[in-house]
Amino acid sequence: MKKTILTFALLMAAGAAFAQGETAAEAVQKVDLLQLIKTGGWAMWPLGAFSFFMVALVIQNFISLRPKTLLHSEQLPALLKMMLDKKCLDALIYCREHPSMFANTFGAGLERCLDGEEELDFQKIKESVEEASVEQMSKLMKPIDYLSIIGASAPMLGLLGTVSGMIKAFNTMSTTGMGKPELLAGNIGEALVTTATGLVIAIPAMFFFFFFKKGFQKTLATLGRNIGFLFDALQTGKEPVSFMDIDTLKKMKGQ
Repeated sequence: MKKTILTFALLMAAGAAFAQGETAAEAVQKVDLLQLIKTGGWAMWPLGAFSFFMVALVIQNFISLRPKTLLHSEQLPALLKMMLDKKCLDALIYCREHPSMFANTFGAGLERCLDGEEELDFQKIKESVEEASVEQMSKLMKPIDYLSIIGASAPMLGLLGTVSGMIKAFNTMSTTGMGKPELLAGNIGEALVTTATGLVIAIPAMFFFFFFKKGFQKTLATLGRNIGFLFDALQTGKEPVSFMDIDTLKKMKGQ
């Protein structure tokens, strides 16, 4: 109870201090976004392009990297039945008609099943699936890697704008002295704004980079497991345990 009262009192004090600060700030001219961009100088234009590019990449990755879009788990029962029936050609046609990361990778392995050899070489099939998965991964990792590039480049560009602003500030001091502090303040403001803008862009860019990268790695692991189940069914002619329901497992235990 005492902790609750103390917390409430601190919140009230903070609110009062904030209200007083806001009242004092009314006398200060508020800076809008356009004026802030003008203060930042030339570096704000490429930083602005970085910000729009980052938002576009985040939206694209949210749409294209969804596990449902990449894995298509609803296709597994039909493909599993084809593998149990040794219908590799039908499965390959099905994958060609339903292109996706899962279908393209699995189809690459099926192509090795139809290369004319009498006996299936599952080592070659595995190599083909790995090659296809690397190809698909490199294609889908590009938008994720672009976020990393933005996250690394934005602070450097902001720092470049900072150096430019400080050079202008020292140049102002050398030519006009300290008699016009408003000119010096404008140059320093340019330096600070570009640094802050670069960090504001870089922090969410790096956050989403690691977020999408970890999610994509998890999706790849699930992809490899599902494809492995299908080729195991083709090799053994038996349904994998992971696809069996609880009743089937109980029957197996009774046997």
